[in-house]
Amino acid sequence: MYDSEGRRNDADVPVTGCGPILSVSATPLRPLRQQIFETVRAAGRTARADVTRSLGISPGSATTLSAELIAAGFLREVEGLPREAGRGRPPVALEVVPDARLVVGIKLSDRAHTAVLTDFAGNVLANASQPTQPHRKTLEQTVTEVAELVATLLSGAQCDLSRISAVGAGLSGLVNHESGMVLWSPLLSQRDLALGPALSRRFGLPVFLDNDANNLTLAELWFGAGRARSDFAVVTIEEGVGMGLVLGNRLFRGSRGIGLELGHTKVQLDGALCRCGKRGCLEAYVADYALAREAATALDRNHNNPQSPKVMLETLFEQAKAGNESARTIFRRAGRYLSLGLANVVQLFDPELIILSGERMQYDYLYADEVIAEMRALTLEDGRVPCPVEIHAWGDLVWARGASALALGAVTDQALGDGWVA
Repeated sequence: MYDSEGRRNDADVPVTGCGPILSVSATPLRPLRQQIFETVRAAGRTARADVTRSLGISPGSATTLSAELIAAGFLREVEGLPREAGRGRPPVALEVVPDARLVVGIKLSDRAHTAVLTDFAGNVLANASQPTQPHRKTLEQTVTEVAELVATLLSGAQCDLSRISAVGAGLSGLVNHESGMVLWSPLLSQRDLALGPALSRRFGLPVFLDNDANNLTLAELWFGAGRARSDFAVVTIEEGVGMGLVLGNRLFRGSRGIGLELGHTKVQLDGALCRCGKRGCLEAYVADYALAREAATALDRNHNNPQSPKVMLETLFEQAKAGNESARTIFRRAGRYLSLGLANVVQLFDPELIILSGERMQYDYLYADEVIAEMRALTLEDGRVPCPVEIHAWGDLVWARGASALALGAVTDQALGDGWVA
């Protein structure tokens, strides 16, 4: 955190480490200087000898390039490693200078927007949340809401906007990461909106925009269960159904940056109406609005006085637990459609791990043993080990943290990539 004069108190920030844990066999197309920095950041604190072994480089290269990074203010030396018994001074370690860069990560949703302030070492310094109305917004309304959220975040952290290097943001829908265009989103009133450029003009900063499921996948890759895995998939179930995929330690987006739309793969010809306007999409059977639509009938609710989807789902789940057969049938059917979607993920990508994530993971009917068993029954085995499935019931904060990883990655490339000036 910062004191009243805006100075950082590093004693309050634990040494953890963030980012993918790269293997020696990896061949990233990044300068060696950047690889050294990212290796140190992933470890949190490490000796030069460990960097040498991890990257398979010479001690001379590690010493020379780490010295350049120290001179540029990105790394620093600390006496933070344990001293061997009977030996002299503790070994000198390297760690990231947290204040070298600060970024903001934002998660937009139809109930509340969430933001985090993150330093260059990946530590969350502050967070903020702002309720929003659950109706589609114009571009101008969205930009205004984001600006208010960021102002609240920075005010609480006693941090000026001039200290921020970049903003990362995520929302559901079809998002072109390269251009910042939102081709379609259930949060916006129009298609083909240049949200990224509009936010960049508002803040006077680089703004990196992506689908929120991709950002959640980055959160797993940078801070969670995916750090030491080269290939894994994240499937999200909340207002919609999303998917992110990591291949070779890198987020995969497709050739135009809008791939992996698992929620809009078709599971039923001429089936239920999806909010995208098409029929038979997976999320039309699994997402919040789909379950709430079924719940209104099962619970005999008055359609002229509708409850919010969240309240409806909570009531439906309570009824299912209490033995209401109609409620149980809705969850069972959703679980079967989910198992079909997961089986398709396994068949197409053969990931090391599938992570089911999102607030809806509190509803155990969606990941019951029967769902996982049916997923495996729908998958060609041929003697291979079944794909493991983990459940992560994250809240909105981790989505925003994933957006901060999007910004951190871009800022790191800019600062230490091919355009480096020592």
